[in-house]
Amino acid sequence: MAEPVAVVGLIGGECFGAAARAAIDGARVLVGSPRQLDLIAANGGTGEAELVALTTPLEDVLDVVAARRECGASVCVLASGDPGFFGIARALGEHLGRDALTVHPAPSSIALAFARLGASWDDAAVVSAHGRPLADAVARVARAGTAAVLASPDNPPEVVAAALVAAGQGDRAAAVLTRLGEAGETRFDGDLAAVAARTFDPMSVLVVLPSGAGTPAMGLSWGLPEDAFSHRDGMITKAEVRAIALGKLALPPAGVLWDVGAGSGSVGIEAARLCPGLHVVAVESDPGSADRIDENTHAHGVSVDVVRGEAPAALDSLPDPDRAFVGGGGIEVLDAVLARLRPGGVLVANYALVDRAVEAWHRLGNVVQVAVARGRTTGAGDELRLAAENPVFVCWGPA
Repeated sequence: MAEPVAVVGLIGGECFGAAARAAIDGARVLVGSPRQLDLIAANGGTGEAELVALTTPLEDVLDVVAARRECGASVCVLASGDPGFFGIARALGEHLGRDALTVHPAPSSIALAFARLGASWDDAAVVSAHGRPLADAVARVARAGTAAVLASPDNPPEVVAAALVAAGQGDRAAAVLTRLGEAGETRFDGDLAAVAARTFDPMSVLVVLPSGAGTPAMGLSWGLPEDAFSHRDGMITKAEVRAIALGKLALPPAGVLWDVGAGSGSVGIEAARLCPGLHVVAVESDPGSADRIDENTHAHGVSVDVVRGEAPAALDSLPDPDRAFVGGGGIEVLDAVLARLRPGGVLVANYALVDRAVEAWHRLGNVVQVAVARGRTTGAGDELRLAAENPVFVCWGPA
């Protein structure tokens, strides 16, 4: 049986623990970035090991690792910090199986960043801006009291900070910590506006602190009022109905959500606020409404892909959904969405007409009528009356 692949985290070329050192010294195949391989050579040598540069495409390197292991070679893969924390352990585990790995972590860059600040981080939100939509990172940081962002060449600290400034977060205190654990380590302190005005090495962690002492993080909430969105003549899922629909969707932390017949985009936008890891796609045929979705998405600082087209044809090129909300179209659209729903997925559909709700119930298995009466003052202004909204049928299933 082939021996496990050793995955060793490094900080400044140093590993942590005797087992990690033994894994490096005993490797017949050593895989790492050119910088890591140079550091290992400088800190103790690579012996007669075959050196494999960890470059893109990553799949090719993973194939080399698998092939060398199957041939009986002892393979060691080098990583930065903790390989299991936004690191290569995930890709290796998916390619080889987690049982094929022995991981020797070093402190993560996040742990080092907070250590340099002398601060605890058990309540911090940790966000990656590497290969992920910037809007998702901004939304998570804006909701957090304390947050740390892993920067990247595409989204260096100043770009992340500028996006946070645009989202109204510019006065929050921040620190940029660069090349942690290496000879060129630096630290910059200031508010987000000051970070946005400078240029930083992408090999940095951006730490964002609460806007004031004792300021709590934004609470979890949904069912925002209709005036939180730009919409056309009241054509928007009412707040109470939207809150129920979002609850029935049972949103996962990641995956794909379709908002079909999106209108103002309120359902998809609220889903993106609640679960920044979701890939939300809003499908809308009316050009003006599609433009409003873009406007609302920007106003709420979330990431939503807007597809301008009419369902079901507009769905053909989209990734299959884990969750779907159907707010417009007939039963033909419902059937098209249901046919694409991934196993274990949930579809929620709203209807104002009884006959369509009955057809949807036959397909999905669940239906409730939501009848809301909102409090209104009388003309005198000191007495309360209840004004009924049009009832809506919420249907859901099949998970």
